[in-house]
Amino acid sequence: MNLLGQRVAMLGALLLVLGGRASAQIIPIRTVPLAQGDQFLLFPSSNLGMGGVSIALSDSLFDPFRNPALGVRVDAARLFVAPTAYSSSRETGGGRTLPIALITRAGAWFGGFAGAVQQIERSQPFSFSPPFAVALPRGGPVATQDVASDNRSHGNSYAFATLGKSLGVTGVSVGGSVQWSTLHALDGVDLLYPGSQGLSQSGHVLDLRLGLNKEWSGNRSLEILALHDRFAMTQDVSYIDVFWDPGLQQFVQAPRVERNRDRNRTTGLHVAYQRPLTSTGWRIGLIGTANIVSSPRIATNEIVTVPRDQGRATALNLGVGFSKTRGLALFGLDVVYEPIWSNSWAVADVPMVTVGGETIPAGGRTIVNRFRFSNVVLRLGVAQEMALTNLQKAVRLDLGLGVRSMHYRLTQEDRLAATEHPLRNSWVEWSPTWGLSLRFPDLELRYRGRVLNGTGRPSPSFNFGGPVPLDSFAPNNLVVNPGETINLAGVTTITHQISLSLPLR
Repeated sequence: MNLLGQRVAMLGALLLVLGGRASAQIIPIRTVPLAQGDQFLLFPSSNLGMGGVSIALSDSLFDPFRNPALGVRVDAARLFVAPTAYSSSRETGGGRTLPIALITRAGAWFGGFAGAVQQIERSQPFSFSPPFAVALPRGGPVATQDVASDNRSHGNSYAFATLGKSLGVTGVSVGGSVQWSTLHALDGVDLLYPGSQGLSQSGHVLDLRLGLNKEWSGNRSLEILALHDRFAMTQDVSYIDVFWDPGLQQFVQAPRVERNRDRNRTTGLHVAYQRPLTSTGWRIGLIGTANIVSSPRIATNEIVTVPRDQGRATALNLGVGFSKTRGLALFGLDVVYEPIWSNSWAVADVPMVTVGGETIPAGGRTIVNRFRFSNVVLRLGVAQEMALTNLQKAVRLDLGLGVRSMHYRLTQEDRLAATEHPLRNSWVEWSPTWGLSLRFPDLELRYRGRVLNGTGRPSPSFNFGGPVPLDSFAPNNLVVNPGETINLAGVTTITHQISLSLPLR
C-alpha cells in the first residue's frame, strides 16, 4: 500500500452505501466525493421534493418501508407504483427502476410486500489520449487472444416484505421487515477499472429490520428501529497482459481474470421522537442513530490498489428538526451532525522487515489509517397545496434543498517506514429538489426530482513531475502513487420519480 491509502482506504465502505441505500438509518462513510446515483431509491416518498426533510415531518409514503412498525399508520390497503430514472452527466452512468408495492391492514395486523426490477447502464469512460506512444520492436505483428468482455447493461432485482401488529389501546405497535437484493451491477464501479477489458459483477444485500412505535395523545410519538445489513459483492475483472515471447520473437497478449470481493456488515440502532412545539402548528423532532460497520474484505481496483484491506467504523448522527403547518402550507428544516470514527488497514502477504529491523509477520498490519469525520447535513423544504374544489382534486408544489458538508482528519501510520502522516480534507455536496402532486378522490399522482452537485467520476490523467507532496491533496483528486493521479471530473446526477398511490377497496 502507498500514498493512495491517505485518500481512499475506505472506498470499499463507500460502495456499500451507494445511493443512500437504506435512507438515514445507514450512515454513509465516504472519503471522496464520488458520484453514486440513485440506484437504491426504490420506494416512493412524500418529502423527497422538500429536500427529504423527515425529523419533524412524517412521510406518509416512505415511513412504512424504513420502519416496519410505522405501517400502523396505514388506514387502508394501498398499491404503490414508483418508476424512477436517474442519469449522470457526461454519459457516466444511469439507471431505471420499476418498483411495485402493496401495504394493507386487517384489524390489528398490518403488512405488505414490494418488488422491483432495475436496469443499470454501463458508464462511458472519459475520452483520453495518452501523452506518449510506445513503439514495439520489430519482429512481426502482435499475437492477440480474446478476453470475454461484459459491457452490456445489467439488471438487478429487489424483494421486500413487512409484517407488524398494533398492541391495542396502549398505542404501541411492532413490526419487522426483510429486504433481499440480487445485484449484477453497481453504478459507477466499472469506472474504477479503467485498464480492464471487461467486468462482471454479482452479489446480494440482506437488510433485516425490527421496529417499535409508541404514540401518545397530543400527537406525540417515539420510534425505535434496530437493523442488520449484510452486503456481499464479487467482481470478475478481465485484463490483457502484454509480454515478450523470446521463442516467437514478438510481443503477445494473454488474457487474465482477477476476482475481487467486497464484504460489509452493518448493525444499527435508530431512535426518533416528535411532538408539537406550540399550538400554532410548529413541531419539533429529535433523532439519534448509531452504526457499527465491519469490513472483513474490501475489493481492490486500479484506482484504489489496496490488496486485502480490512476496516471497521463507528458512525453516529444526532439531529433536530422543525416543521410548521399553516393552512395548506408546509415548512420543514433538519439539522444533523455526524461524527464518525473509522479505521482501515493493509496486511502483509509475507513476513516483512521494518526500517528498525523488526519483523511484521504474514497477516500483520503494515499500514493503519485512522479517520475522524465531522459531517453536517442540512435539509430545507416548503410545500404549498391548492384545493380545486370544483374539480374535486388538489395540487401541491414542493421545493427543497439538501446540503451535506463532509470533513475528515486522517492519521496514517506506516509501520514499515516507521512514519506517520496527517491529512485534512473536506468538500460540500448540494442537491436542489422539487415536486408536483395531484390528489384525486381515489388516487394520488406525484412527481419528484432532484439534482446532485459537488461530486465526480474518475477521469484518468497523468502527472510525470515526481512525487506528490501530502499538502497537495485536493478534494477532486485520488492519489494512486507518487507518479500518477486519477482525477474526479465533476458531474451532476439528476433523478426523476413518478409515484402512483391507489387505494384498494
